[in-house]
Amino acid sequence: MAITDPIRQWARRIKRDAVMLWFARRHPATPLLAKVVCFVAVAYALSPIDLIPDFIPVLGYLDEALLLPAMIWLAVRLLPDEVVATCRLEADRWMQARQDRPKSYSGAIAIIFIWIVVAALAWNWYRSS
Repeated sequence: MAITDPIRQWARRIKRDAVMLWFARRHPATPLLAKVVCFVAVAYALSPIDLIPDFIPVLGYLDEALLLPAMIWLAVRLLPDEVVATCRLEADRWMQARQDRPKSYSGAIAIIFIWIVVAALAWNWYRSS
């Protein structure tokens, strides 16, 4: 067993759980708060644009290593066990059939909006000081 095997397995579980949340947000037994957390996590996970760009040393990969798993953990905690089990099976089937991940253009738009708001706030702070 190579030292990278546990990391690869962890990354596969994160990917599978992100797709699982994609299905869970539409499941009728999912509570409203869990749907909101699922939507935010899925939009961020599947967005082609990161909140913290990857070219920024260390911080660029922090969102993938900490923020995304934390959002997935919270969403899974808020979901009923039967929804998690059903949606994980659905995600496994979907990933085996497609071999790629879905993309969320609404997530990309949300990330762009966040960057615009941060830039506007920074500009206002800069002008006022």
